[in-house]
Amino acid sequence: MKRQVPNFITLLNLLSGSVASILAVQGQLGLAALFVALGIFFDFFDGLAARALDVKSDLGLQLDSLADMVTSGLVPGLVMCQLLFASLHPSAAFHLLSADVSWMVYVGFIITLGSAYRLAKFNIDERQTDSFIGLPTPANALLILSLGLILNFQPDSFMAPWIQNPYVLISIAVVSVCLLNAELKLFALKFKNLNVKQNWFRYVMILTSVLLLLWLQFVAIPMIILVYVVLSVVLSKFKSQV
Repeated sequence: MKRQVPNFITLLNLLSGSVASILAVQGQLGLAALFVALGIFFDFFDGLAARALDVKSDLGLQLDSLADMVTSGLVPGLVMCQLLFASLHPSAAFHLLSADVSWMVYVGFIITLGSAYRLAKFNIDERQTDSFIGLPTPANALLILSLGLILNFQPDSFMAPWIQNPYVLISIAVVSVCLLNAELKLFALKFKNLNVKQNWFRYVMILTSVLLLLWLQFVAIPMIILVYVVLSVVLSKFKSQV
């Protein structure tokens, strides 16, 4: 029975992503983001449960990727499609199934395609045991979903006009796909111990994230992802020179 505990948690991730998909199609981007965050929470704890119970399996690995494909791959693609629709049809209600939707709206699905490729590579890449090569799909999902949260809850922020520009949105989608599959070594936030000297960059990342969120709220999320990537690159270069 205990062998199925991590798989059950993974299925909760998949369920959260499935609900978020429906909400994203309906244009309820705030609720969609909430369920994606819940799915990412389950995604973190399924691996934790597998290690704690010593029941890691190939089935769990494949199931985890399939769940992530929905929660962190399909949903951000749908959200980007909705944002593109809103930017091209500012006076219309969210309705992706409308007959007169511009082809540009569906460019958002390149995020879904890029996420699928990233997850497939992760399953066969033995270099990603204690770090990542390319931006993890949950981080990318949070980046994309934060754009909808900014428009909904911080429409007067300096980022809002940029998010309402379809060409900026397409650029963000392309950059996110490149980050997902780039040969960039990014550190994981998992602590093996609490030693400050060995984990200083993790403590810096967590403290910076908390301060930015308290100060800027949802606008902070894209900045946090940027700090994460830059800090990882600097750290990787520093280690290679030592």
